[in-house]
Amino acid sequence: MQSSSLKGKSALVTGSTSGIGLGIARSLAAEGANIVFNGFGDAQEIAALQTDVAKEFNVKTMYHNADMSKPAEIEALMRAANEQFGSVDVLVNNAGIQHVANIEDFPVDKWDAIIAINLTSAFHTTRLALPKMKANNWGRIINIASAHGLVGSPQKSAYVAAKHGLVGLTKVTALETAQTGVTCNAICPGWVLTPLVQKQIEARAAKEGVPVQQAMKELLAEKQPSGQFVTPEQLGALAVFLCSEAASQVRGVAWNMDGGWVAQ
Repeated sequence: MQSSSLKGKSALVTGSTSGIGLGIARSLAAEGANIVFNGFGDAQEIAALQTDVAKEFNVKTMYHNADMSKPAEIEALMRAANEQFGSVDVLVNNAGIQHVANIEDFPVDKWDAIIAINLTSAFHTTRLALPKMKANNWGRIINIASAHGLVGSPQKSAYVAAKHGLVGLTKVTALETAQTGVTCNAICPGWVLTPLVQKQIEARAAKEGVPVQQAMKELLAEKQPSGQFVTPEQLGALAVFLCSEAASQVRGVAWNMDGGWVAQ
């Protein structure tokens, strides 16, 4: 049964055509929010996704294919969202990419791309969303950081740097909006079985010459004491809470949902 806590609001979720972003978009739509999808993928599949979500939750949807590494395209995305829905009331900065290598071997272009998409894009969407949020005296900015925004891991220098930076940006945004109806918080997931993580598991299995299921168990055992993946639906439920009135004084938090990863 659909709730209506976000009815009449619009939510823009970057990187929402699959994985965590899609899970969060669906959860917000279930609360009545109109959804702006963004991300890459097959055009027909994305069109079907838009139609399905609109029909299932009785909301409006739109899609914009902005490359989140390009400021001009981010500006076009925000303009299109404002033209379609009047404002972006809930902004979820989720778009992200990954590359794994030692620092001395890390390709410079990969570093630049990860910082641009995982961190800088959130600055651009935030700066463009804030004026209307402040004018309306209501807004929710949710940055999807990572357990890697709180702790480090070898061979992930760019990703860890970007996610730590995203947690810092969250805190500053929260302080600058502290006396308004706008809040900003970060969600820090542990391992979630997204296409991105699936690729890492498959690469690990190939490198170690073990079955994919074994590589998956080993990956979880190293970091996540629960031995279970966090799900996009669980992250979506947390995002919904952060949009609620109950969370109106949750400001500048980096909330880890990580199966115990950071507790160790």
